[in-house]
Amino acid sequence: MNAQRPWIAIVGGYLGAGKTTLILTAAQVLAQRGLRSAVILNDQGNELVDTRYAKMSGLAAGEVTGGCFCCRFSDLVSAMENLRSYKPDVIFAEPVGSCTDIAATVLAPLREEFDRYRVAPFTVLVDPARAAVLQSSNADTNAAFLFQKQLQEADLVCITKMDIYPHASGIPGTHVRYVSAKTGQGVGEWLEELLSGELNVGTNVLEIDYEQYARAEAALAWLNSSFTFKPELPTTPALVVGPLLDRLNHALTAAGVSIAHLKIIDCSSSGWLKASICANGEEPAVEGDLDASPAEVHELLLNLRATGSPIDVRGIVESELECLSACVSGLCLDCFAPAPPQPERRTVAG
Repeated sequence: MNAQRPWIAIVGGYLGAGKTTLILTAAQVLAQRGLRSAVILNDQGNELVDTRYAKMSGLAAGEVTGGCFCCRFSDLVSAMENLRSYKPDVIFAEPVGSCTDIAATVLAPLREEFDRYRVAPFTVLVDPARAAVLQSSNADTNAAFLFQKQLQEADLVCITKMDIYPHASGIPGTHVRYVSAKTGQGVGEWLEELLSGELNVGTNVLEIDYEQYARAEAALAWLNSSFTFKPELPTTPALVVGPLLDRLNHALTAAGVSIAHLKIIDCSSSGWLKASICANGEEPAVEGDLDASPAEVHELLLNLRATGSPIDVRGIVESELECLSACVSGLCLDCFAPAPPQPERRTVAG
């Protein structure tokens, strides 16, 4: 594979579909084949857990913040160029979990004007549990709109988390692949298909009602926070992250706030730990140094995506962090509803 023309592989999917985890596993599979990988993370705000997670996992990472790839296309191209110094064979790019219209606003411009890269088919990941909820008769209309549009424009659809949902069914009318980032099931096969050069790319250009798209994204509150935690006694990352995640889950549930994705990463001198949930009351997915020893200082990042008012969500999180206030310094916290998407480029022909 020629690193002078690296592949750009965009891996999308609704919030909590397992995009970053699959990309990290894919990078390991490619490394075993002698190929280099890098990743570009994307978010509406700053202070990204997934960027820290990727770097702690040893993967070269860039990020595009302040809007989706479609609204920050020039920033995406700059991030791609910056990562070329690592001589990657594949640059994975992970768009915001509420983003759609990727085929027209990202894939088409890349294919038409950037011959320094090879553009891979657009993969959309699907969490089976989330799919069951969003395809039900009582699904949240805003979330269901985003989910369905992502499926409709995908070149490849992968059902994820097969280690948790081994008997997950497919999606009516859609050819799907089955993968598990944890066990590696299907990952090698997906990569071979993705990088074969034999599949059509970005052919499913959609007609998007941008007013409805804006309403759907604005229904979500986005909260990103970073702070330093110095407990009274040295504490393990697990005993910092676990209780904090539990308290936030309980407080948000009690307030009737629906969690779309809540993730926390703790980096300390003894190791790092990331924990996340994709729904209220869900058992956390935990990655990192589970047996890390107690540490005196913990650097934490917290990202929350939830259905509700940003003012209410901010108040809940601030209240929980106040319980740690004597031990917290350097707190940065931003909570907002995304602005209406305004694509920098949109190509519907070709």
